[in-house]
Formats: sequence, structure tokens, C-alpha cells
Amino acid sequence: MTKGAFAELAVSGAEFAVRVTPRARRPGVSWQAGVFHIGVTAPPEGGRANAAVAEALGAALGVAKTRLTLIRGATARDKAFRLD
Repeated sequence: MTKGAFAELAVSGAEFAVRVTPRARRPGVSWQAGVFHIGVTAPPEGGRANAAVAEALGAALGVAKTRLTLIRGATARDKAFRLD
């Protein structure tokens, strides 16, 4: 996946459904049936996986990770992010 591969989806105020796989062998981002599937190598402890997911989603959308806000699912595999 290249940086900004999903840049056409990066509209201010848009919400993104995300399915996370922490401690993945291979990190990556894919789009299936309206949901981003993101694998990160970080463990789901101390918010490290959430930070890695925000970074990966930001890179996929071609925006800064600070523009993404976690709005649902801080401790779950299914999350929702909003682009500010």
C-alpha cells in the first residue's frame, strides 16, 4: 500500500469504521466492504495499538494522524475514527 492510497476518502468530518488486528505478523491496511482492516505489530496495552492504528490510517488517507479522533471502541477491535 502506498501513502495516501485512500486519499479520495479523506473528507473533513468523515467517519471510518476500522477492524484492528493487534500484534499482527505483518502490518497493513486494506479496505473491505466499507471497513478498513488494519494490522499493527503493537500490543493492545497502554494505548500503543490505538496510536499505531491512527498512524496507519492517517498514512493510508494521506493526512496527519493528529487529524484523526477515536470516537468509539478504545478497548475493542472494532473502532470508529472521525477526520477533523
